[in-house]
Amino acid sequence: MQSSDYSQNEEKDWLAPTISHALAGTVTLPGSKSLTNRELVLSALASGPSELIAPLESRDSALMIESLEKLGTRINRTERGNLIIVPATTDIAVSTSIDCGLAGTVMRFMPPVAALFEGSVNFDGDLAARARPMATTIDSLRKLGVTVETPNGPQLPFIIRGSGEVLGGELEIDASASSQFVSGLLLAAPRFKNGLVLTHKGDHLPSQPHIEMTISCLTDRGVSARALSDSSWEVLPGEIQGKSVVIEPDLSNAGPFLAAAMVAGGTVTIPHWPTSTTQVGKMFLELLPKMGAKVDLSSGELTITGSGQINGITADLSDAGELAPVIIALSTLANSPSRITGISHLRGHETDRLKALCTEINMIGGHATELADGIAIEPSENLHGAIWQTYGDHRMATAGAIIGLAVSGITIQDINVVSKTMPDFVNLWTEMIGSTN
Repeated sequence: MQSSDYSQNEEKDWLAPTISHALAGTVTLPGSKSLTNRELVLSALASGPSELIAPLESRDSALMIESLEKLGTRINRTERGNLIIVPATTDIAVSTSIDCGLAGTVMRFMPPVAALFEGSVNFDGDLAARARPMATTIDSLRKLGVTVETPNGPQLPFIIRGSGEVLGGELEIDASASSQFVSGLLLAAPRFKNGLVLTHKGDHLPSQPHIEMTISCLTDRGVSARALSDSSWEVLPGEIQGKSVVIEPDLSNAGPFLAAAMVAGGTVTIPHWPTSTTQVGKMFLELLPKMGAKVDLSSGELTITGSGQINGITADLSDAGELAPVIIALSTLANSPSRITGISHLRGHETDRLKALCTEINMIGGHATELADGIAIEPSENLHGAIWQTYGDHRMATAGAIIGLAVSGITIQDINVVSKTMPDFVNLWTEMIGSTN
């Protein structure tokens, strides 16, 4: 594994706070990255202006905004932080470059959008992004008649040379490495001449709730989109409506704060928790009680109560891989063994998360074993402080912070990687625990 040049700020090591008192914190979360970036794409392809209310402000969302603006979309932020989006017309010639950073949504969602324009669009990103799986996006576009130049093979960097039209039709892909391959094609499909009937052919399909989110976002804008089966979807050609959309809080980013109540004991409350959502973070309400938490959702507030005692868990997280680092961090502090499976696709994220998590847990005296599709963890009484490497991965940083609540001396290397989805993490964390660091 190699560290990336992900952080746009100077690298900063951070001594994770350790506490011995029970919590009574309230944390207001920023908007969902998954919803923000999907709605940005749909707004840019819509038939009229849109407004996104309470969108996420982070590096991933900034990269998406920048990429859409390079294709002619006009995006302005109001004094209240909302986004006003005026879509571009695709009947213009383009010649531009798009920086994907380390954002999977940008590198998988934007190429089908770029293919709708006449001209050339160069895609590249951070050094670590060049190792992320991109073959399915590239192969898909080629099967749809789009010219894609790949000077270094099926990965970043590559060049889309569009004709101004994508015919669409029927397409088979292997999305085993990421559901984003499916979502990226579905989001652009209403603008394909013949729409799209997309079928996944592969061993497994990770993170299916993210595809359900994509279908929901499409239908909420008047698009005829539906699942034909667990591995096939249809989007008819047609107008994407411009509209006002309220972005839900990021429920996956709630994970570290909810986990904190379990580690320290006491309560943590998340306001504005939706009663119905397509976000995978809703699965915390099922997973955390199995590890000893008490969950209460009422009047739009989620409160987690913990005792400081954590149970091990056996869980298949194939539908919710992005929650795995939180569950694995808790498992490191648990009083019984844990086995987290269904997450082999995490090897293709910002870093190889399975290898990275095992390496760092074992470095601090834990007992983590990498499995073919997950991690097994045994309890340890010898956990100790050390440098916790982040590998350019925001979820590695927050996993280390969770463990640091109970293990003194955990120093998070380059805490600024949290800017990917939660730039204010350190402030939110220290305010929650009532201490400064």
